[in-house]
Amino acid sequence: MVTGLVVLSVVLIADQASKWWVLNRFDLPARGSVAIAPFLNFTMVWNHAVTFGMFGGVGRFGPILFCTVALIAVMALLWQLTRTPKMLVAVAMGGIAGGAIGNVIDRLRFGAVVDFIHAHAFGWSWYVFNVADSAIVCGVGLWLIDTLRAEKAGAGNHDARQMH
Repeated sequence: MVTGLVVLSVVLIADQASKWWVLNRFDLPARGSVAIAPFLNFTMVWNHAVTFGMFGGVGRFGPILFCTVALIAVMALLWQLTRTPKMLVAVAMGGIAGGAIGNVIDRLRFGAVVDFIHAHAFGWSWYVFNVADSAIVCGVGLWLIDTLRAEKAGAGNHDARQMH
């Protein structure tokens, strides 16, 4: 549990610090988009929707709805975090919860999420995202890896039992 809470804290601090820097020191809202590397720009986007712009048409109650759903998910993750014996799952839950809280803070402060990382290469361009979004995606990926490993181990044990 402690590991998950540490990951949650690190993600939340990194997310909010990066957004503060982009808004207040780098002044990205005034600059629009700045090339950082051949494959990376910082591009200012105020995301009023959810991941990848989904559910953008829910109107003025969108931020309240999105915050409520996210906070319910965070509470469920924290409850599960107290029960998991698996380090990888605790790290995943901490990353997901920290990212969700970071985006909730943005919605409460600004009415939208601050997105600014824009990866692109060879004519391909990904959606603009932030540190919180990265932590959520990585957390889900880790959790999926753990689930698939557990299923594979369970299937191996089942096969071994059938041979006896």
